[in-house]
Amino acid sequence: MVSRYKPSPSSTMSLAFCGNDNNSAAYNVDRGVLNNGCFLDALSIVPHVFLLFITFPILFIGWGSHSSKVHIHHSTWLQFPGHNLRWILTFILLFVLVCEIAEGIVSDGMESRHLHLYMPAGLAFMAAVTSIIYYHNIETSNFPKLLLALLVYWILAFIIKTVKFAKFCEHGIWFTQLRFCITGLLVVLYGMLLAVEINVIRVRRYVCFKHPPEVKPPEDLQDLGVRFLQPFVNLLSKGTYWWMNAFITSAHKRPIDLKVIGKLPIAMRALTNYVLLRKAFEAQKTNGSSYPQGSKSIWCAMCHAFGKSLVLSITFRFLADLLGFAGPLCISGIVHHLSKENKTFLPPVKLLGVYFISSQEFLANAYVLAVLLFFALLLQRTFLQASYYVAIETGINLRGAIQIVVGVILLYYLLGISALIGATVIAVLAPVQYFVATKLSQAQKSTLEYSNERLKKTTELLRGIKLLKLYAWEHIFHDSVEETRQKEMTSLKAFALYTSISIFMNAAIPIAAVLTTFVVHAHLSEDADLSPAVAFASLSLFHILVTPLFLLSSVVRSTVKALVSVQKLNEFFSSEEIGEEHEFKDAVQLSSGNHTKYQAIPLKVVNRKRPAREDWRSYRSQRETEETSEEEDVCIKITNGYFTWMPDGSPTLSNIDIRIPYGQLTMIVGQVGCGKSSLLLAALGEMQKISGSVYWNSMSDHESEGEDSPIEKDSALDGDVRKRGSVAYASQKPWLLNSTVVENIIFEMPFNKQRYEAVIDACSLQPDIDILPHGDQTQIGERGINLSGGQRQRISVARALYQQTNVVFLDDPFSALDIHLSDHLMQDGILKMLRDDKRTVALVTHKLQYLPHADWIIAMKDGTIQREGTLKDIQNSEPELFEHWKTLMNRQDQELEKETVAGRKTVLERKNLHRAMYSREVLMKTEEEEEEESTESDDEDNMSSVLRQRAKIPWRACGTYLSSAGILLLLLLLLSQLFKHSLMLAIDYWLAKWTSDVISAKINSDKNCTVSQECRFSHSLYSMVFSILCCLGIILCLITSVAVEWTGLKVAKELHHSLLNKIILAPMRLFETTPLGSILNRFSADTNTIDQHIPATLECLSRSTLLCASALAVISYVTPVFLIALVPLAVACYFIQKYFRVASRDLQQLDDSTQLPLLSHFSETVEGLTTIRAFGYEAKFRQKLLEYTDANNIASLFLTAANRWLEVRMEYIGACVVLIAAVASITNSLYNQLSSGLVGLGLTYALMVSNYLNWMVRNLADMEVQLGAVKRINGLLKIEPENYEGLLSPSQIPTNWPHQGEIQIQNLSVRYDSTLKPVLKHVNAHISPRQKVGICGRTGSGKSSFSLAFFRMVDTFEGQIIIDGIDIAKLPLQTLRSRFSIILQDPILFSGTIRFNLDPEGKCTDSMLWEALEIAQLKPMVKTLQGGLDAMVTEGGENFSLGQRQLFCLARAFVRKSSILIMDEATASIDMATENILQKVVMTAFSDRTVVTIAHRVHTILNADLVIVMKRGIILEYDRPEVLLEREDSVFASFVQADK
Repeated sequence: MVSRYKPSPSSTMSLAFCGNDNNSAAYNVDRGVLNNGCFLDALSIVPHVFLLFITFPILFIGWGSHSSKVHIHHSTWLQFPGHNLRWILTFILLFVLVCEIAEGIVSDGMESRHLHLYMPAGLAFMAAVTSIIYYHNIETSNFPKLLLALLVYWILAFIIKTVKFAKFCEHGIWFTQLRFCITGLLVVLYGMLLAVEINVIRVRRYVCFKHPPEVKPPEDLQDLGVRFLQPFVNLLSKGTYWWMNAFITSAHKRPIDLKVIGKLPIAMRALTNYVLLRKAFEAQKTNGSSYPQGSKSIWCAMCHAFGKSLVLSITFRFLADLLGFAGPLCISGIVHHLSKENKTFLPPVKLLGVYFISSQEFLANAYVLAVLLFFALLLQRTFLQASYYVAIETGINLRGAIQIVVGVILLYYLLGISALIGATVIAVLAPVQYFVATKLSQAQKSTLEYSNERLKKTTELLRGIKLLKLYAWEHIFHDSVEETRQKEMTSLKAFALYTSISIFMNAAIPIAAVLTTFVVHAHLSEDADLSPAVAFASLSLFHILVTPLFLLSSVVRSTVKALVSVQKLNEFFSSEEIGEEHEFKDAVQLSSGNHTKYQAIPLKVVNRKRPAREDWRSYRSQRETEETSEEEDVCIKITNGYFTWMPDGSPTLSNIDIRIPYGQLTMIVGQVGCGKSSLLLAALGEMQKISGSVYWNSMSDHESEGEDSPIEKDSALDGDVRKRGSVAYASQKPWLLNSTVVENIIFEMPFNKQRYEAVIDACSLQPDIDILPHGDQTQIGERGINLSGGQRQRISVARALYQQTNVVFLDDPFSALDIHLSDHLMQDGILKMLRDDKRTVALVTHKLQYLPHADWIIAMKDGTIQREGTLKDIQNSEPELFEHWKTLMNRQDQELEKETVAGRKTVLERKNLHRAMYSREVLMKTEEEEEEESTESDDEDNMSSVLRQRAKIPWRACGTYLSSAGILLLLLLLLSQLFKHSLMLAIDYWLAKWTSDVISAKINSDKNCTVSQECRFSHSLYSMVFSILCCLGIILCLITSVAVEWTGLKVAKELHHSLLNKIILAPMRLFETTPLGSILNRFSADTNTIDQHIPATLECLSRSTLLCASALAVISYVTPVFLIALVPLAVACYFIQKYFRVASRDLQQLDDSTQLPLLSHFSETVEGLTTIRAFGYEAKFRQKLLEYTDANNIASLFLTAANRWLEVRMEYIGACVVLIAAVASITNSLYNQLSSGLVGLGLTYALMVSNYLNWMVRNLADMEVQLGAVKRINGLLKIEPENYEGLLSPSQIPTNWPHQGEIQIQNLSVRYDSTLKPVLKHVNAHISPRQKVGICGRTGSGKSSFSLAFFRMVDTFEGQIIIDGIDIAKLPLQTLRSRFSIILQDPILFSGTIRFNLDPEGKCTDSMLWEALEIAQLKPMVKTLQGGLDAMVTEGGENFSLGQRQLFCLARAFVRKSSILIMDEATASIDMATENILQKVVMTAFSDRTVVTIAHRVHTILNADLVIVMKRGIILEYDRPEVLLEREDSVFASFVQADK
């Protein structure tokens, strides 16, 4: 039976199933058919053939229609029980079958072809693949009865394999033979698959049971809006992101937007996860005393809620890390096999008439190792990407230190003690890396602080740019920003230095480690084994080791950040809340039990220190005494209230005793800054209450009772707090949403056309809406940036009027409106819509002429109540106060200029606004698309060209970026990178040569040497060259890393400098037509990108590209055949990166653009908290926040999935490169005597390719997105600046010009832009020195343009203005503007000291400043401030009231002792008392100057020396006011007449 094996020469090439050896042992069936190995193999073909025959027709006929498309059947898609297990088992089965095929081929030897050794395994492989495809199709169409075919197949396969296994055992074939192990594994696998199949029958009951259960696909899939299928697809698609293919390729056809990416699956939504976390959090608290305190509790809750997926991620990572070591081990095996001199194989053992080999022999085959390496790589990369995906999905990224431990052990096994020395080098340098990393994060922190400061300054500069230009102060603020930028650059230098050190160490540490290891290894022991196998395996291991060490520093940094964040979160979570929802039974009973008609229940504000029960008891006793005396019609009552803003501060409001009557109009009046707004907020519960009580009438919300009743019952709040109903509140500083005008007015209420129109009319908003580009559908920019103050105010009031609430709080709604708008709003809005409707109104106002309308008046003074009652009460009890009011009321009644509409743009400005809005829309569009304009008019052409643009790389922006660095740096950058990579190649090539020479020397010495001394191999030359190369490499690493960062710094400095200069000198038109946010983005996000991100990306991109190129070059050099295989791989790579880049850019932009609304909604909510809480809309805003979060999350999930999609594909291509390189170089080595050192070199480089391919494409995509920043900044750099040069030199202009202030205007025509119509036409006027001139006219008559013409802020295209004999067109702009003063309508203050605000140039003495403050009546107030003149002004002057800010502007104008002062509607937004002050000052303090007043209220110019009446850009009347009033046909007289 076991006859000796003789090859017969005639049969070397012939094929037969059982082989055709001369002795027919293969066909011998004497001892029973089953004892013949060949027959057993033939028998095992049966089940496979059966499956293929049965399933092919079903697959082709049944699913031919839609299996061609990658299609998800939403209606029927349903995973059967054991779905994942089945896929895993099938994968393992396929791997084992590949091993069986390989084992058959290897054991068949070279002579006779025994088909039965590998053909059945091949068929089994086909059958296994068919089974899983068949299963997948049945699953997607939910037709489980067809699974019976698989059931039969698993049974047959299991039985036949078991028979074969039994026969092996019988014949004493044991574990030493590989085929025995494989057969045993197959028996187990088929058995398990059979069990899975039976389990499906058990659960789904599709046969043998009468009533199968009805099953539906998951909810998400029934909802067609869900496009993110990762959680639902099968395992293969999950691992390779196959379902993303259609999505990513479609990005080429049309841009990806929120519609395309659809909704988040339910399990991933913010609400679901919030509930999860909240439950975990609450569960800890219910555990009682044992629950962890502080930040630990948050960690525990997070682990509890999301622990499972984290463990999964860690497991994947663990497996990937272990598989990562297959690379070095396989390289070692292959090279070792090839460097053996005898490349012969042992003859296989023959049993059962068949050949067998042991597993050692099998694994000694280089080809087998190459295939194993390929599989290990595929699996490792899949696991790695899966671990990333799961970790990112959960939001936490963990990395194991397992690589380090295993790596060091393997190195020790390969190299002995010298490996430990190399590892020590890495270990010693790790703390240095950690030190660098901490320094890096410190530098980043300080950079952030400086850039925030710079941004704050830039924002102020842009917000006040009009004032800065008018006062010629641009350079002061420019220098201030530059100074901060200098500081920022200093910390950026530190940042760049540490980044370059970090990059350098990352590149240099492996070189240093390899150098020490090999040199020590060569010199340590004389007979050191420095074979290529050892050398290249070690090289790969060092590469593996460096990665975790490099990441270690960033992991520690992230961990510290995470700890700090959780600490902050903990502080936030544990702080007190306003009105937490507790239920108290007494409270509920009381409010439902005694329904007195109006039942007052106090609202306690924030102080929750006393136990609530006690409060309630003390309240009840109070209540009983009060209820008898209390009048029925009180809506809100505050008794003995002391309120403060800061818990430890002195009370802002003290001794407050007021009542606000029900269904009536209450007015709250008082001087600027006496606490009127605070009173409203105290009633709303927004202030800290020190003592006293606030009662809200329980019937105050009878209208919303219906809709809110469930909430009412639910949350009778904390002890003595009664949930007040919704209050319509319009704050003093209007708070607008970043949405359309309509949405701002109806504010979450149902739309009622009739009511809406009434409100629009009452607030006179129709004319404003008409000029907006999209009417009331126009988007209002952030903080209402594209509206004037008056428009913002009226929209805010309109919102309060529109609401159906029973209580309305209006905080100074008239402040930015002129008299006619105010009257109209008062009559049609407040009286008609609110008071006549019996709604309770609390109105804070400065307009005392409306006092007669009030049912109840509260007069305040210095934070206390001066008096309350009806007007009659006050007339009787406080005659002085009443008289004081009366004089002011008379003053106000004389305001007659019906037409002037403040805060509302003139028609001309409306046109401008229209243009501005239009250009804003265009700008926003271009911002989003960032495409160069395509000129084709045809829509389709346009679309295709845009899509072409999207696929291109922005080379031009790249050119701009690099050219900013200068030629020298560029050369340094390029040459150092090239030299560095050439040196890297040289080092590895030298290593290959060294090790190959060691081997050949060994072989020679074995043959030739008799005396061992003669033939000792000398390592010294080799190690010396190696050391020199390594040291040079390390030096070049340093040079390249420094060069990149240096370039980055230079470009950052250049670009910001040019940008700031351009913006400062840009004409005013730019700021009127470009939204502030868009300019600010250039200074914030884009500058940050250029500062910190581009250099790193550039470095990564150049490094990975050059590494890929050098790796491919080495492989091609070692095995030129590889070049043929490279072509299809390169084509695949090209298309993958092409599709990915477009999709990635779209997703990146989506991610950014969905993050913006999320952040702005959040900041908007925080800003408008008082309004939101007053309305009681917290839940609606919370819901919106969740929606924005989901939108952002789905975008970033898709981005993550797209990155994984790319990486998986690139890794697989990399694995193919390794396989091809390995097979080609093994063949080359076996047949063409290629040195084993070069094989090792080629394989080590091939392993690197897959890593760097990924980086290359990812960095290319990142670079593309980041260069967008350069492109956008470049767009702004093309702006034409204002012409600052003048025809006169400074010496020709008198130093005290203009000393008299005589103004001659000759034939002046002015326009805002050369493309627009003129706004002043042929104007002639003469203003004598020291005259007081008033200019009035209807809306859009050109009054403001008149004032701007003096400053050359508008385009004067005809005529001239001559002041004191000099034509202003000839003066340098800086000189001209620095010699005049102007007070604008909107008071602008800058953050800094009061001194800085009055005199930024620092030219005046303290006494001059105090004098100015005294004139503006501010001296007593400033004296009380800490620091006096050096007291701080917050951003925008928020810490002063509007009236005070206007007075500061007056003081500022006085400080600049110019002989001409222009007041542009400066009294528009101040109360009567303040305006009186202003008028007095103008008459006295400015008596020796020429004053031009653009009148907002006609009475302000009745005592001017000269009145100019304008209409449509021409002067209509021009004379003294008394003369004009006497003339009957005078327009000025008619203005006055009409108002009497």
